Amino acid sequence: MPPTRLDLSSWRGHRWLNRLQSAALLTAMGGLLGLLGWLLWGTGGILGLLFFGLLAVTLNPAASPYWVMRLYGADRIDPRRAPGLWHAIRTLSERAGLANAPSFYYLPSRVLNAFAVGSPERSAIALTDGLIRQLSDRELLGVLAHELSHIANRDLWVMGLADVFSRTTRVMSLIGQFLLLLNLPLLLLGGATVSWAAILLLILAPNLSALAQLALSRTREYHADLNAAYLTGDPQGLASALAKIEQAQGTWFEQILLPGRRLPDPSLLRSHPRTEDRIDRLAALDANASDYGVVGDPPDPFDLAGRRKVTRSPRWHLSGLWH
Repeated sequence: MPPTRLDLSSWRGHRWLNRLQSAALLTAMGGLLGLLGWLLWGTGGILGLLFFGLLAVTLNPAASPYWVMRLYGADRIDPRRAPGLWHAIRTLSERAGLANAPSFYYLPSRVLNAFAVGSPERSAIALTDGLIRQLSDRELLGVLAHELSHIANRDLWVMGLADVFSRTTRVMSLIGQFLLLLNLPLLLLGGATVSWAAILLLILAPNLSALAQLALSRTREYHADLNAAYLTGDPQGLASALAKIEQAQGTWFEQILLPGRRLPDPSLLRSHPRTEDRIDRLAALDANASDYGVVGDPPDPFDLAGRRKVTRSPRWHLSGLWH
């Protein structure tokens, strides 16, 4: 159950629960990968994958925030053009225990979105044109605290590692199925035997790993919401922002004919929890119990003077990104 107070003890308890859940899901993904290695190459396969796993944990690279933002075509927001925003994020960074506040970038896209890249030592947060124009200062602050929480909790590194596990599992499953096809004549002639349980595992392993990865993502999102509310002392600000972002994601047809009736995705196949569930959890929090004071609304979060409102639809770019 999520905590209903923002006091330090409940926050710490939920943080440790989040870490245990994340560790369990990563262990399950790693165990599934190890089982595939054993089916394909025996003990040597397990040892090889163990070495690969340790290498991935140690060297799991974090892309340079600067180059990621270059790929998106984002512009850095100068502190002189957004003094209130920079003051607020420095305050939040201190509360989160970050030595360096993230840099800010403006992304010319009408989609309401924000995302973080990098590590606690060096990071950046991108804000889209649509997000800056449509969210209030209070709502924008909640979104920034959410992205800052992902950085402080090393969620980007954790999800990167989970992605490595998931992709490797998919590749090994394909290798196993290819080897099975090569030996199909022997199987049909009775010259070899095979375990049907092993075949079933080869087929299902990528899907099982993907489901664990999605569950891990949902777990980290819930904690980032709680952590953002704790840092700002204002859970309602983030809840209001989530409601606006959810409403803006519907198409014109949906908003006119099917308001609030978008086709539901199965909960197991979501990378993020249902927005309604996230809002309900935030609404249940007692903001007055936060150990921190409420961060005030940043005045003039970003000067958009001289920038035309982005109206074009998102499109695919040569970098492989869609925005």
